[in-house]
Amino acid sequence: MTIFLITTHVVAEEQEDKRPGDTSLPSTKSQLQQLAAMEKGSYDYSVSDYFQRPKQSTFRFSPDGQYLSYREKDENSKRHIYVKSTKTGEVTRVIEEGEDLIGGYGWANNNRLVYTKDKGGDENDQLFAVDLDGKNALALTPFDGVQVGIIEELKDQKNYMIISMNKDNPQIFEPYKINITNGSLVKLFENKDTSNPISGYAFDKDGFMKAYLQQRNGIDYVWFYRTGADAPFKEVVQTSWQDTFNILDFNYSTENPHDAYVISNLENDTDEVVLYDFATNKTIKKIFADPTYDVNSMSTSRKRNYEIDYFEYNGEKLVVKPVSKTYKKLHNTFKKQFGSDSYSVINTTDEEDKYLIYVYSDKLYGVYHLYDAATDSFKEIFNLMPQLKAEDMAEMRPIKFQSRDGLTIHAYLTIPKAQKEGQKFPLIVNPHGGPYGPRDTWEFNSETQLFASRGYATLQINYRGSGGYGKKFYLAGSKQIGRKMLDDLEDGVAYVKSLGLINADKIAIYGGSYGGLATLGSLVKTPDLYSCGVDYVGVSNLFTFYKSFPPYWKPYLRQVYAQWYDETNAEEKAIMKAVSPALNVDKITKPVFVVQGANDPRVNINESDQIVKSLRARGFYVPYMVKYNEGHGFQHEDNRIELYQTMMGFFTRCLK
Repeated sequence: MTIFLITTHVVAEEQEDKRPGDTSLPSTKSQLQQLAAMEKGSYDYSVSDYFQRPKQSTFRFSPDGQYLSYREKDENSKRHIYVKSTKTGEVTRVIEEGEDLIGGYGWANNNRLVYTKDKGGDENDQLFAVDLDGKNALALTPFDGVQVGIIEELKDQKNYMIISMNKDNPQIFEPYKINITNGSLVKLFENKDTSNPISGYAFDKDGFMKAYLQQRNGIDYVWFYRTGADAPFKEVVQTSWQDTFNILDFNYSTENPHDAYVISNLENDTDEVVLYDFATNKTIKKIFADPTYDVNSMSTSRKRNYEIDYFEYNGEKLVVKPVSKTYKKLHNTFKKQFGSDSYSVINTTDEEDKYLIYVYSDKLYGVYHLYDAATDSFKEIFNLMPQLKAEDMAEMRPIKFQSRDGLTIHAYLTIPKAQKEGQKFPLIVNPHGGPYGPRDTWEFNSETQLFASRGYATLQINYRGSGGYGKKFYLAGSKQIGRKMLDDLEDGVAYVKSLGLINADKIAIYGGSYGGLATLGSLVKTPDLYSCGVDYVGVSNLFTFYKSFPPYWKPYLRQVYAQWYDETNAEEKAIMKAVSPALNVDKITKPVFVVQGANDPRVNINESDQIVKSLRARGFYVPYMVKYNEGHGFQHEDNRIELYQTMMGFFTRCLK
């Protein structure tokens, strides 16, 4: 498991005490507006151009292809869900977005859609369903404080799916079969041992539970498998938190019901796809691997007896490796049509006669296309951000450099487009969240494009511990928060300086989640390197962070001790104190802009409150933006736009 990780208004006096955090700390709306107003000048694109939600988005075919669904934004920035007949063109609004935002949505069958919502960003998603005409709307899981996830769609049992919920114990999840028409629930397995809880379940396409993954001693994992409904679950594979061994899907193209496709690094440094026989506990054969990058996913064709169509992994850019004869032809057709732009197949009809394709690049935000296989023809469905012209955008360059201890570090550098000879730019270092597992990728990035449009270069470093580069690189980040992880950022800055592109006196650092911790940690560790920092929903104190874990993270505390730091170990406790920015504010000498979602279940608002209090007590200028309808990252359009308007004013104050 990877830990993490990515409008203030006046209320009545008696209500203020109910809001999270210290409500006396956030900057006033007027103060934040004054900061935003510091950005002067005329630009081709406004902050809103980069961060407004698309007018339409998230297109999906119904399984039979008779309908196309999508989200459409109204004049109040609410994104409702519509269904359009592909035959008549008739459009129906089927789901209305209210105060609580719609998270994900999709087609459960040809007649019914499901979607999720939480409350103000608390991440306790509930599941809802509605007919394609907007009728028979039903709250499937109307349970407060319960988090829901979808395990298996059950395409052959059209009114059912398998979900997970922590309904009976907030710390652990159990699988349920749910009727999406009437909401009836059947618990399929009990997760009884809270000291060694089950952390994952594997069902086949028919809804039969074949395996489960149990945590042991907080840091080890054991796969249990059964060969039939009457057979007992037996221990088959043992791993640790350092290993990858995840079932992608069972192999339905063979007569052996115990074959499964597994992503594993037990016999390889990078994650590879292997065919594994759970009856004999042996790898049958290795299917696909790249020597440098971890495999992300594979796709099979349900229509063509589940033959493998392609594998995907993120190298410098997204790489698609076609396998089947059918998909090799499709891949060539798509590449010929879209050229150097990247593409992803979003979904297909059950008959695989229509493909919904998302096309993007570092300069192209994203365009949906329909490919009709019967006529071998393409049709553009929707350009998400037509106001952002690709020819005006900056290039995101893949780069790599050597760390001071010899690791190869991959990164992306975005340089403003209008560069004069000899010109050097202020730099914004932007460490990603996580820290363990996520990574930055080559794609359109609204942040880096906004920064480039204002004359700032951006450096995104996939520091040690980032995912996608193999086990050794991943484990090189263990016990290195606040230490070698920050060295990697410093080494990246030094490398970019050597290119002659950067103004060494004008460097900022900005990050969200773990990136916020890295921002604060960098301002502590190398205060002379950076001119300022922006801490967005970031950890400031490892001790209080551990204590504020949501209940469903509690079983993973020993893993956190093993990978982060162990507060019960005297030596590591000392390191935790040294790398917790809130405990070292005396070393911070540069301005900090702090941003927080009040309902954040991952990084409690206390993490931001304490750093703001401590810095202000030392007389520091610390603008503080808190949104009381947000969680771990801002989702409301008006909040996002206000955040970046204020951030650009802050960077103007510090860097120009």
